Amino acid sequence: MASQAYITSIFSHKVLYQRQLMIIPPFKGSKICRSIFSSVQPCPNTIASATEELIDTLSPLSMTDTMSYSGDRNSLILDHSGMMVIPPHDVNNRMEELKEYTRGALMNTSDSTMTLKLIDTIQRLGVGYYYEEEIRDVLKKLTHVLPKDDLYTVALHFRLQRHYGLHTNPEEVFRIFMDENGELKKSSSEDIEGVLSLYEASCLGSSGEDFLLHHKEITKRYLSRSVSKLSPKLHKNVVEGLKLPRHMRMERLEARRYIEEYGNEDDHNPFVLEFAKYDYNKVQSVFQRELVEVNRWWEHLGLSSKLGFVRDRHVECFLWTVGLLPEPSFSGSRIELAKTIAIMLVIDDIYDTYGSYDDLVLFTEAIKRWDLNAIQQLPEYMKICYQALYNTNNEICDKVKKERCLSVQPFLRKTWIDMAEAYMVEAEWVKRGRIPTLNDYIKNGVTTSGTYMALVHLFFLISYGLTTENMKHLLDPYPKFFTMAGTILRLWDDLGTVKEEQERGDMLSSIHLLMKEENITCEEEGREGILQMIYALWNDLNVELLTPDAVLFPMIKVALNMSRTSQVVYQHNDDSYLLSVKDHVQSLFYEPVDI
Repeated sequence: MASQAYITSIFSHKVLYQRQLMIIPPFKGSKICRSIFSSVQPCPNTIASATEELIDTLSPLSMTDTMSYSGDRNSLILDHSGMMVIPPHDVNNRMEELKEYTRGALMNTSDSTMTLKLIDTIQRLGVGYYYEEEIRDVLKKLTHVLPKDDLYTVALHFRLQRHYGLHTNPEEVFRIFMDENGELKKSSSEDIEGVLSLYEASCLGSSGEDFLLHHKEITKRYLSRSVSKLSPKLHKNVVEGLKLPRHMRMERLEARRYIEEYGNEDDHNPFVLEFAKYDYNKVQSVFQRELVEVNRWWEHLGLSSKLGFVRDRHVECFLWTVGLLPEPSFSGSRIELAKTIAIMLVIDDIYDTYGSYDDLVLFTEAIKRWDLNAIQQLPEYMKICYQALYNTNNEICDKVKKERCLSVQPFLRKTWIDMAEAYMVEAEWVKRGRIPTLNDYIKNGVTTSGTYMALVHLFFLISYGLTTENMKHLLDPYPKFFTMAGTILRLWDDLGTVKEEQERGDMLSSIHLLMKEENITCEEEGREGILQMIYALWNDLNVELLTPDAVLFPMIKVALNMSRTSQVVYQHNDDSYLLSVKDHVQSLFYEPVDI
């Protein structure tokens, strides 16, 4: 009998998420290695090497280290009793074949519409990161050979170009489909797939592009009126597009959803789908390995065992990092970011609920001094938290120094000082019974949301082309798109957690401040007003895609991903943000797709 192994993910312990205790039950069948092909039969002499390769895929964790994390340690475990090991060599060979097949289909398809649909499919299935340069080249070449009278194709091409930072003038592109009044011609408006494609394209419109903003509203109204008359497939596509346009979808969740949907389409490409499935499970195994590392760090840090009020939210933190950095190549950066977010949430709890006002003053001053000697005057629980922050920040600075030869301590330290001062502003509001203006609340809330902290850390972890000379110029002041993404996060946070906040006695939110300033009496109307602010911010954020700076473009993508993740996580149908988080954690980290 061949050696057997599988990886089962277990999080059966209590996981404390924001505002509520939640139980995540054991997730069954989260197997990193799956049976790949019935025709693949490992020879007896390959078993040992296959197991060795499996161990290598778990690097830098050793088999022994991973095995030590059993259920009672609240982590992932590796078991040897449930599944045949298929040599990674065979898996990788098959994936390489499928990857090259997909590349060939992308580069050699002569029909422009089919090529664009393939690019869109590749993106949605989550494997677009393999073909970034090829896709850019194809999009540029197709500009001159598109069927100019095909609204669906022209709009799809425009949307994909914008996604990749390739600027085109929308009025010139869509002029042929408009009448003398600048409205869609009747023939064009009867093409529902074309209208939906134009709507999706218009969601990448930016402030000042009145043509796209106008046709976004026109196409949205037209699709809403037509939806009841459509075929089941088109009805489904329109409803999903109106609910959440593709530009606003979180990449890995969209990949999971579309992999399941794409196989049911009559014209699907089975080889592209097969590749996407393998890649999804492969990337999921990367995430699982990272979670082991984050969990190990959290256990070693010991904040939850030393401080009774600290909640175990590192899995939730890691979910956010996957939203911001979905590509598997960013493994180390996700781990470091998850650490900083986890510590930020502990500090948030100290300022929000646990610390007395006098203690908070001392804590803020200690952070501003950024000196371990400053902790002597702090209460014991603050000393523990301060040292965790100080040490973790220094470790990240050392990592950047080693890998990039950049001294970033002043920049990272500033984000923590800014955040502590912003938390203190909120504490002052509570102490003095002051109700801030909506503008003051949002401006301060962008900082307390951790946006600047997270984006500045990632700026140094993932950006290229940085020098000692240009770092200060790029970050002082923070780029506008940092603030726009942070404002979207702050507003979605309020929309998604207002009920939990009210139950805790915190009545301060953007919704209620807007209602107060605009004399709105209905909360639903207030929520709608916040949504309109978010959509306007998306228009501002989209401006960054028109003429992106080469050095900043990776961070522009992160800012867009932050906005997408905020919407996906906080826009839920139930009354709890926590249930939304739980569902996404299970889907992304513990349930592989069936091959």
